[in-house]
Amino acid sequence: MTDAPARGNNFVAKIIEEDLASGKVQRVVTRFPPEPNGYLHVGHAKSICLNFGVAEQFGGGCNLRFDDTNPEKESQEFIDAIKSDVQWLGFQWQGDIHYASDYFDQLHEWALHLIKTGNAYICDLSPEEARQYRGTLTEAGKNSPYRERTVEENLQRFEQMRLGEFDEGACVLRAKIDMASGNMNLRDPIIYRIRKVTHHQTGDKWCIYPTYDFTHGQSDAIEGVTHSVCTLEFEDHRPLYEWFIEHLPVPAQPKQYEFGRLNLDYTVTSKRKLKALVDNRVVNGWDDPRMPTISGMRRRGFTPRSVRNFCEMIGVTRSDGMVDVAMLEHAVRDDLNRHAPRAMCVINPLKVVIDNLEEDHLEMLTADYHQELDLGSREMPFTRELFIDQDDFKEEYSKKFKKKFTPGKRIRLRHGYVIEATGYEKNDAGQVVLVCAKLIANTLGVDPEDGDKPKGVVHWVSATRGVKAELRLYQRLFTHATPDKVDGDLMQFVNPESLMVVHGWIEPALAAVTPETHFQFEREGYYVSDRQDHTTAAPVFNLTIGLREDKELKKD
Repeated sequence: MTDAPARGNNFVAKIIEEDLASGKVQRVVTRFPPEPNGYLHVGHAKSICLNFGVAEQFGGGCNLRFDDTNPEKESQEFIDAIKSDVQWLGFQWQGDIHYASDYFDQLHEWALHLIKTGNAYICDLSPEEARQYRGTLTEAGKNSPYRERTVEENLQRFEQMRLGEFDEGACVLRAKIDMASGNMNLRDPIIYRIRKVTHHQTGDKWCIYPTYDFTHGQSDAIEGVTHSVCTLEFEDHRPLYEWFIEHLPVPAQPKQYEFGRLNLDYTVTSKRKLKALVDNRVVNGWDDPRMPTISGMRRRGFTPRSVRNFCEMIGVTRSDGMVDVAMLEHAVRDDLNRHAPRAMCVINPLKVVIDNLEEDHLEMLTADYHQELDLGSREMPFTRELFIDQDDFKEEYSKKFKKKFTPGKRIRLRHGYVIEATGYEKNDAGQVVLVCAKLIANTLGVDPEDGDKPKGVVHWVSATRGVKAELRLYQRLFTHATPDKVDGDLMQFVNPESLMVVHGWIEPALAAVTPETHFQFEREGYYVSDRQDHTTAAPVFNLTIGLREDKELKKD
């Protein structure tokens, strides 16, 4: 895998290439149009990489447009998070940010145009009645009894809707297409509905709002979008998209293309279900590191490069499918293995006392953060008392544990000296709580002069100069591969061990690192300094992923 994803060679890129070569399109313009009713998730990351990526590839531009037609579910918080996510992934929208609400005046004029041309009408059916009239997949719908209202009456009632003279749900504006169509989206779809709520961009100017299906095609036309790329569930909406474009005096003729959405196992990407996880306090907000949101992955320690590489790995196809989440985990592990600085953290500490050093011994050792990359270096205090991991000491030597620290055997301290265990102490429960050792002189970076080489290398931290840190150990949020596709509540599959909080000891150089600094804690895993939590005095590091694939988490 390369450091930067290769240029897209997917079917969307090929269409654009052909359109440019033929002169059908002079300059490619795409758009990414999220609804600001939640945080973006990993599926949106694929769409971002595709839309911004092909625009970048062919020297065009990509608009960021918020589909803000449903104000009661939208907020500025979500808008700010989405902007941050796009930029974190390494993309920049062309020009100013766009909002569907920027076009509400024009959309209202076009709604009037449809009424005047006999292609739209005010319908007073209740939602339940409308469902009955709509028919089924195998049975044609029936015309609304209000379908043949005069143009004058429709104009008058639409104006009354705009002025707030009707209650919510009392009536809607519908396009007049074909109630017998085999495509349910063409059975006189709703264009405008009454919503008496304040809009985060337009305030109280409007109490009627256009639907998504009526808004997005015309917004594309206004912005000069050449390739309207969306996920496959909108394929059946394309005839409606084209019907509106055909029946309105729009300034351009954008085309819609669909690609397969990203489905990851052990993951839920429905905004409604993600919101339920937040509302029910299963997780600590939309950016909880267990969430598949871009903000959550960022806080977990995923890198923009790893997410983009993952999206390149899975490709862009015309069919939906399930992707193994291990591919995403591989992408982040591979990226961090290549680029993350190395440092030391002891999670299960066992104290070692080096008896042949003075009690106040302090020596500053220097070590590079990476053996192959120029990531700088840090100083590590070497003192008489150290912490090593409990698993690195065994009371008796055996060939099975020949690289462990045992009495009479030697071990090298990472970036430091060779020491030899001389004894140990136990507590009343029979657990080893302290190891006595001696320093082998003149072994900093070299083997002992007597030829008795150390059996292995252990990570360590000064017991007197090290810093206590809070470590949040994350696992997958769900125990079932498809938690939202089985009978019952998906909450039954929430992993009760998805978060464990422990404390360990880190090098003092790590105590005040910049938030979102990544490290490979040697022999422990990949961690990132938390960017949000300020509720604890101790530094907080989140486990991004283990050093290698956890076989116990593989699917059956």
